[in-house]
Amino acid sequence: MQSTPKSLRLQIAIFGRTNAGKSSFLNLVTGQEAAITSAIAGTTTDVVEKAQELLPIGPVLWLDTAGFGDETELSGKRLEKTLKVLDRADIAVMVCEGDRTGSLEQQIIITTAHHNIPLIKVYNKADQYKIMAKDGLIISATDKNSRNQVLTELKAALLKVCPEDFINNRPILGDLAPAHSTVVMIIPIDYEAPKGRLIMPQVQAIRDCLDHNQNIMVVKEDDYTEVLQNFKNLPALVVCDSQVVDKMVAETPAELKCTTFSILMARFKGDLQKMAEGAATIDKLKDGDKILIAESCTHHAVEDDIGHVKIPNWLKQKTGKELQIDYVSGCDFTNNLKEYKLVIQCGGCAVNRREILSRIYKCEQAGVAITNYGICISELKGVLQRVLEPFGDIYQAYLQAKKA
Repeated sequence: MQSTPKSLRLQIAIFGRTNAGKSSFLNLVTGQEAAITSAIAGTTTDVVEKAQELLPIGPVLWLDTAGFGDETELSGKRLEKTLKVLDRADIAVMVCEGDRTGSLEQQIIITTAHHNIPLIKVYNKADQYKIMAKDGLIISATDKNSRNQVLTELKAALLKVCPEDFINNRPILGDLAPAHSTVVMIIPIDYEAPKGRLIMPQVQAIRDCLDHNQNIMVVKEDDYTEVLQNFKNLPALVVCDSQVVDKMVAETPAELKCTTFSILMARFKGDLQKMAEGAATIDKLKDGDKILIAESCTHHAVEDDIGHVKIPNWLKQKTGKELQIDYVSGCDFTNNLKEYKLVIQCGGCAVNRREILSRIYKCEQAGVAITNYGICISELKGVLQRVLEPFGDIYQAYLQAKKA
């Protein structure tokens, strides 16, 4: 349970006014002192994250936030961090003090609805108040003996609003090849590859193949052609790292389906069609246009870093234009999207689908094209059309965007 990445967990944000008992609620449902509790309002100053296995739902990540209505000097910064959680929360829980629902609770209801996040109401401190509300859970978070009952009611409420794609486990590539067929994965091992392990999209793709009863052959790029020649019958699908996509396409027969890990992750975690259409706008870039490169993790850039070095260089070679490139990393995203012609998002392996979709939505609202690293690389190397062929309607949408 502890090894499940945050990006694959159902993320549940806890909101409420100061001193409503949000942290006590978190401690009750996790059965641990996960958050500091106090009668002093404003005890929670930053987002507290707590992982839990909540069967039958599965791995979840609780996000305990600073309270609304904080009157301290840092209230503005605390609320800003609280609101950032909305970009990645799949479900929101609003903890109320008794059945007190005033302007602060109304603000939470309106804000979560605006972000299209389902909201569960929890009326806390039943030991102090006579609670008449019937549209949520009625609890006393300090009553540890009530934990089983609260968990039963909470899980029932979560299952009612849990995103369909979380419950049904959307495939990464399991639907692209028949059961018992072979999938070849080309995985370069260079100085950027993590020592002793594979990167998360590769591991996830391997597991998805196994879940769909497919056979996997993993090869390095220099051995691919020889391995392919040894097949009596061609494999059903080839998947490669984006940095060797041009080599893979050149060595793959036209009748053999092929794609990249980045394209698979764009479909799994975001909106592949939007990102493919975004890549089609690269040909339309002009001198002086601004590009935003957004990395969701905060790794230290190496000498030949993909986001900071390779993609900017390939963009300049492909377009022949002088482009202005800005960077953001981690959970930060800009509020001035309209300044940019294109956003190039990293693969997003460190964040959940909700956050990627949130960024796509923000770009759409601002009228800005968005793509991701791998799709962008395939476009810059002139092979995106080939590696989108397995995706039917998305392939056609990309061709239309190229013509537009």
